[in-house]
This record gives sequence, C-alpha cells and structure tokens, in this order.
Amino acid sequence: MLTAKERLELAMMQPTAELLTQVGSSPRGLSPEQVEVNRETYGENVITKANQASLWQKIYESIINPFTVILLIIALVSLVTNVILAEPGEQDPTTPIIILVLVMVSGAIRFFQELKSDQAASNLSSLIVNTATVIRDGQESEVPIDELVVGDLVKLSAGDMLPADVLLLESRDFFVQQSSLTGESDSVEKKAYALPDPSQANKSPLEAEQLVFMGSNVVSGSATALVLVTGNHTLIGRIEKTLNTYDEPTSFEKEMNSISWLLIRLMLVLVPVVFVINGLTDSDWLEAGVFALSVAVGLTPEMLPMIITASLAKGSVIMAKEKVVIKKLNAIQDLGAIDILCTDKTGTLTQDEIILEYPLDIHAQLDLGVLKVAYLNSYFQTGLKNLLDRAIIGRTEKEALEHEDLRDLASRYKKIDELPFDFERRRMSVIVQEGSQVRMVTKGALEEMLSISNYVQDDGQIIALTDEIRADVLEAMSNLNDQGLRVLGVCYKNYDNPHHAFTVQDESDMILMGYLAFLDPPKPSAAPAIQALREHGVATKILTGDNEKVARTVCEKVGLDVDHILLGTDIDTMTDETLGELVDDITIFAKLSPDQKARIIRLLKAKGHKVGYMGDGINDAPSLRVSDVGISVDTAVDIAKEVADVILLDKDLLVLEKGLIEGRKVYANMTKYIKMTVSSNFGNIFSLLFASVFLPFLPMAPVHLIVLNLVYDLSCIALPFDNVDPEFLKEPRAWSAKSITRFMAWMGPTSSIFDIITFMVMFFLIGPMITGTSYFESADPAYFLMVFQTGWFIQSMWSQTMVIYMLRSPKLPFVQSLPAFSLVVTSLFAVFAVTILPYTPLAGALKLAPLNAPYFIALLLIIVAYMALVTVVKAAYIKRYNEWL
Repeated sequence: MLTAKERLELAMMQPTAELLTQVGSSPRGLSPEQVEVNRETYGENVITKANQASLWQKIYESIINPFTVILLIIALVSLVTNVILAEPGEQDPTTPIIILVLVMVSGAIRFFQELKSDQAASNLSSLIVNTATVIRDGQESEVPIDELVVGDLVKLSAGDMLPADVLLLESRDFFVQQSSLTGESDSVEKKAYALPDPSQANKSPLEAEQLVFMGSNVVSGSATALVLVTGNHTLIGRIEKTLNTYDEPTSFEKEMNSISWLLIRLMLVLVPVVFVINGLTDSDWLEAGVFALSVAVGLTPEMLPMIITASLAKGSVIMAKEKVVIKKLNAIQDLGAIDILCTDKTGTLTQDEIILEYPLDIHAQLDLGVLKVAYLNSYFQTGLKNLLDRAIIGRTEKEALEHEDLRDLASRYKKIDELPFDFERRRMSVIVQEGSQVRMVTKGALEEMLSISNYVQDDGQIIALTDEIRADVLEAMSNLNDQGLRVLGVCYKNYDNPHHAFTVQDESDMILMGYLAFLDPPKPSAAPAIQALREHGVATKILTGDNEKVARTVCEKVGLDVDHILLGTDIDTMTDETLGELVDDITIFAKLSPDQKARIIRLLKAKGHKVGYMGDGINDAPSLRVSDVGISVDTAVDIAKEVADVILLDKDLLVLEKGLIEGRKVYANMTKYIKMTVSSNFGNIFSLLFASVFLPFLPMAPVHLIVLNLVYDLSCIALPFDNVDPEFLKEPRAWSAKSITRFMAWMGPTSSIFDIITFMVMFFLIGPMITGTSYFESADPAYFLMVFQTGWFIQSMWSQTMVIYMLRSPKLPFVQSLPAFSLVVTSLFAVFAVTILPYTPLAGALKLAPLNAPYFIALLLIIVAYMALVTVVKAAYIKRYNEWL
C-alpha cells in the first residue's frame, strides 16, 4: 500500500485512470463494498488533535492553577514549620492536611464539572454536521465528511470546506483559500490536468495546482476531485499531530486572567503586612508567619476556576434547549457582553423563503421567456444554489404546469460549461446547448448586467442598449426596490462553436433580456426581536450586499433607523479614521463586499464595542472570524459553521436574544462570587490588623481560617445556578478590575466593624462569662483563647454566608429578589456545619470550645445590625457609582 505522501507525489505524475485504479475507484466513484475496503485499508477521515488533553492532563489542569499553587506552597511551609521542625509531641499536621483537602475538593469539583461540560459540548457539536457531496456508484449524495474514504469522488463548490487532501479531476475557475496551511491570505487558483503536466513535477505537493488540501475552503468556482488522503494522514492532520494548536485568548479569557492576577497581587501585598504587624506585636515571628500564610489561604479564591466552568457549562446546556449550540464554552459569556449585533438582512430579518414575484422584460412587463432563461442558469449551475436559484426553479416548475414551453427544460438542454459566481463580478454564467444552438446565459446584479450588455431584447427583436433604455431599466429597478423587491438581471449571448474555451472575458457584448423581482418579506418575529435586543442594550446594524433601497424598505418594516445608510462605494474612499467616526451612527451598510464587512467590525471593536456577527454565507466568513462572537446557523455553508462560535438551529433573532440573556446570567453569577469573596476576605484582613494591635492573641487560629475558607467555598457551589434580577439583564456587562477593587474597598471595612464588635463582646462579655474570669486573670488562658476564637470563627461564617443574600442583588433579599433554592440550601448547611463543630469530636483537633446561649443571642443581634448597615452602605454605593455587581 502506498503511503499518503507517495499517493500525493504520484498524483502529480500519473494519469488519472491509473490513479483511480490504484485506489479501487472509477469515474462512477466507489461501490459500497469498496468503501468499506478502503476505510479498512486507509483509515477514517477523522483528525486526532494533538492538543486534546488526556485524562491525566485534565486532572492536572483541574488541580493546578495560580491559586492552588499558592495554597500548595503554603501547605509545604506549614508542613515544615508545624511538623518537620516542630518539637516532639508538638507536631500539628492539621493545617497542611486541610489545605490539601481544600485543593483536592476544589480540583475534584472542577474536574467532574469539566468532564460533564466536555460531554455536553460533544453532544451539542454532534448536532452540527458538515457534509460533502460524494459520487458513489454513479449517484450523488450528501454524506458526513468523516465518512469519506480514499477513492471517493467529491463535488466541490463555493463555501465548501475541503473534506480531505484531494486531486482535482475537473475544475472551473476554482479558487481556494489555504491560509491555514500556507499563511497566505490571498485566494489561490487550482486546476485539473487531464494528463500529468511536466511544469508541476518539481513542485512540492502544497504548491501543485492540481492538489487541494484539507483545511482549505473554496472561495469560488466548482470542481470534481478524487480523495487521496484522509484523517490523520492529511497534511493538516500531520501538522496537528506535531504541534499544539494555539487559540488566541477571547476577550473573556483576557479579562478573567487580569482579575485573577489582581487578586494575587492583592494577596502578595496584604500578607506581608499581616506578617510584619503580628511579628512586631507579639515578637513570635514563627507564629506570625504561620498566621500570615493562613491569611493567604483565606484570600485565595481557589473555587474561582470551578465557578467559572460550572457557570459556562450551565449556560451552554440551557442554550441547547433553546436550539443554540455553543461550540466554545467561553462564547456564552462573550455573547452576553455584546452591545452591537451586526447581521445580514436575508434570512435574519426576512423569512428566508424568497419568492420570485415577477419575471419582467425591459419594459417591466411580465415575460415568461425571461423566466425560462433564468431557469437554465439556476438549474445547470453547479455552485452553491442559493435562495434565489431555488425560487427561480420553483416558479418555473409551477408555470410549466400551464405553459408547455417551460416543460422538460432540463432534458431539452445540455450543459456545456459554466463560469462560476464570485463576489468581484457579482454574476455567474452557464453555457447550454439545444440542438445546434449554443447560448451563454448570465444572471447577476442588474447594474452588472447593464455594464456587460450592449443590446436588449425588445418584443423578440434585438436592438442597441441606449442611454434612454438604460435609464428606463434603472428607474424600473428603483421602483421595485422601493417596494422591497430585490432585482436580478438576465442576459444571454449566442455562439456557433460549442467547443469554444469560455472565460469571464466572454461576458461582454451581451443581450439584456429582462430582470427578475424577488420578494423576501420580513419575519413576523424580526421587529419584536430587534426591539427586545434594543431593550437589552444591543444595537442592531445591517451589513448587506444588497442595494440600499431594498435594505431601507425591509429595515423600515422591522423598526430600524433608515435615515443613516452608508454604501460600500463610499467606504472605499474613506480612511479608517474617517470611517471610525461614522460607524457608531450608521445603522445600514449596503452594497458591501466581504472585506468591507470585516473592516466595519474591526473599527467597531477598536472603539470599545463588543461585536457579534451573524452570517451564513461564504462571504460572511471573514466577519465571523474578526467579531467577538461569530454566530451562524446549521444550514450555513461549511466555512461559516467552521469559524462560528455559536450555531443557531433556528435562524431567529428571538433565539439569539435568549442566548444573550443567558450569557449575562453567567456573568452575574461569576461576578457575585468574585466580589463577595474578595470583599469578605479583605474585611477579614482589616479585622486581623485591628486584632494584632489591640488583642494579646490571634483572634482566630490558622486552622480556623482554613476550615472557614473550605466550608464557605463549598457553600458557593450553588452560585452558578442562582437567580438573576431581570433589571440586571437589561444591559451588556464587561469585567472591570476597577469595579472589583472599588467594591472590595467599600464592603470589606463594613464587615470589619462587626468583627471588631464581636471581638469586644467575646473579650469583655462572653469569654469571662464562660471561663469565669477575664483573660489576664485566667488560670487557663488557653481555654479563654479557645472560647474567643470559636466565637469569631462562628460569627465569621454566619456573616460571610448570610451577607451573600445582601450582596447578590441591589434589591432587598427575599422581599424584592429571591435567591435560588439550591443557594439557600448550601449556605444554610455551611452555617449549620460550622456552628455545630464545637460540639462534635472534631472540636479537640480544631481547638474549638462550646459556647453558651448569651453568645448566640449576641450573635443574632450582631448579624441583624450587620445586615442593616450593609443595606445602608449598598444604597450609598449604588447612588454614587450607579452600579452594584
């Protein structure tokens, strides 16, 4: 059996017939039996990516992150100081054990959550299947790309992804974009050779004109190709096996990284301060060091990665129920952050069921002859049959029931050649033959048809195209556009020689026969969807290749601003600076090329906007790539589905609105955890600094801080599933380190006030009440210390947990804003677990003492007062900054 490399090299030197025989194929394609033989011989058409993590890698990545590394260092230091260097009989491994438990619990939760997320993502991705048109046993059919085998014959046209490494057998103006392999952004023409071409012999396979590789996509033209190499043996498959592909971080990933490092920097500043103050106060530098490390544990939000993963996974699963497939987990949050949605109008604002209303002659009179010629173009073209082609074919078949001249056109005519559509010419031509008559039939934008025509057909007569006729045609088109009708021109040209080598240069000196008027009515849901997006702070901008009149009419019907329109011809004359000044104010951009669409999106992003782009055609691929969130549909061309982040199974803006809301819920619940945790821990630092100065002992043992952190973090597991206030979802939200720092600076010291009150109550009231004497007079100060530390330990958990309900919403908890039931359960369980610890067998190991009834009465009063003060501070904060979360 020849290797993949040998098959490619032989393909450049061997006649096609010999190559077909070697792989068990023929001009009719493979037989079903040979398909299975080739699959067994050459393998599946599936690429195993090098950067797919193994089970051990996933376990490692779940446990190791910047926060857990800090915790593990602290555990190591604690092991050395409390166990290895401790005096015999004084070894205490409690702290390192609890830290390890903390790290393992966090890692385990994240690991299983990510496994669940990966499975959900895999299940969702299976809903999106890219197919190829394959010829087997002489019959064309659509099969999933991963079912292709070596020896298959495939048909390729604009918009297709190359399903394997192939040899071109037939091609017509076939251009591909292969930047993923070569780095060249310009499209490259590929050609089929009937016999080996000596000029290709010394080229590398990648440079050979007759070879095209997986990872490329078809820009224009059509071809029939032989599959030579599949799966891991393809060129891109071999690259994947040797290189880890790198995805540029999304805006969400960049923001989360910045927040993570903000928290780490905060810890690196505060922990040394605690260490120095405690060391200077008590002169016990070892104890001060242990306590400072415990503070570092308390400041570390080690559950942050798990909260992020759980929030994103929950959002993607919910969106799957709404027929939205999230290809990349981070895209759900990015979707919620967009403040501008750019989209084409066809199929998004309109019903995606274009109707051919009128086939008209040059005098705007109904003419079925124009329909007949248009049918030949649409039926015989082998490129991507769009909605317009289907409308033409459907109308012709309907009219054929009553008009004999329109019957059996497919059998009466024979296709000779075609000149495929591309976005520069904006037209496509088919050359057909009936008897001895050969005719080139061309359709495209009416302005393009006028530019290549010198004649018109007028009542069966061929006359010159005069300026007066041109003006009449353009006026008729303008009137149709004003009615929201899209217009295509139809022209033709006769030839005597069927063997003429047709090129795009032949599209000249043609005869304009008439034009076609299509109606693509707005969707009933379009206007409500645009209004709903507007109410949620998202502006909709239309980026279309259609002319401005059609766009204006449709957009006016769905409630968009039609006073500000910019054309592609104007954009070409503008610098980025000039265009950047206009993009915010323009709603409709018409007659755009694919590059112009992408340029507008880049300029919007440069101005600080989060931009989503929705498209389904090959011309949308550049825009899908450069937008913050690329959105496509399951009926889109392969390349659009490949580069999109989000796939809609229902092409409806109302569905998109639901995705946007879910993304904002994800943001809300993640920011709750970050702000609550950071502000609470920051408050603890203030309390500890006060205690270090005014108390003769540490207010809480290091092991208490660590247990407190463990239980609190476990109580936050339900946060990704918390309810979010409807008002919060009305605006796009962006992560801000400044907002987190500000929130921390306000709410942290607020909690410290009640910590200090607790210190005073425990030191002057509860401690003496339980021990029978003051600390300084006590015969057993260690017992007094246990009572004191137990009191603050329990109060800290109560305040940290109960304040969740105050901080999770700017509204009054339970009265105006209800938390999720799961959050209530986990938080109450955390409070209960910590409260009963002093009465369990673990009390001795944790150095906790039982407390009396007066303590709990005082605790309730302190918590109620704390809630009241938080309510006042929250109102002042919102009034000043006009935000909460």
